Amino acid sequence: MACVGNDHDLRSITIGGDGAFSAMKSGVIFVDHTTASAEVARELDAEATKLGFKFVDAPVSGGQAGAENGGALTVMCGGSEDAYARAEPVIAAYAKMCKRLGAAGSGQLTKMVNQICIAGLVEALAEGIHFAKKAGLDVNAVVETISKGAAQSWQMDNRHKSMNEGKFDFGFAVEWMRKDLSICLAESRRNGASLPVTALADAFYSEVEKMGGKRWDTSSLLARLER
Repeated sequence: MACVGNDHDLRSITIGGDGAFSAMKSGVIFVDHTTASAEVARELDAEATKLGFKFVDAPVSGGQAGAENGGALTVMCGGSEDAYARAEPVIAAYAKMCKRLGAAGSGQLTKMVNQICIAGLVEALAEGIHFAKKAGLDVNAVVETISKGAAQSWQMDNRHKSMNEGKFDFGFAVEWMRKDLSICLAESRRNGASLPVTALADAFYSEVEKMGGKRWDTSSLLARLER
């Protein structure tokens, strides 16, 4: 099992000079939880197959809190059916949801969809809270009301209070989100997908970084609106 920072880190610990792949025994499963590109997942799957073992790309969602709480992560997997079948019971020990989405790289592609959806939701929530404040409304009362309807989301339920208080030190950092969004945008250039809102959110996060917020959590998009 591995979970590192990016494609470069992942290549280093697997196929680098002292990488783990050189010590893998025939028939074992190497599970990678890094959020990385689908390209590197396919590359490592091919290398593992050549060396006689299996590779599963298995990025996670749920953040630091999900990991610390145990059993609260969502794991999106790519790889062969037999490799996943052997890895799934182990992953299930710390995941509330674990699913194979297809061949190698499919887990990473699904994580990209996850981050695309989150980026748009957080910007919308930031704008909603900002608007409510400007309109002179009680933000908590507003959210308590609209969260019972179609506007409800995990971000709204778990982040609106800290956002309203200007606190942005909860979990997933802006610099990590920008890394993930850069992967999404690069993949979209390869597959032809149009991601205008994702590109805009990435630009907004770039502004947050320039404000000194690269280690703030992703809900800090509100801070950009309230400069």
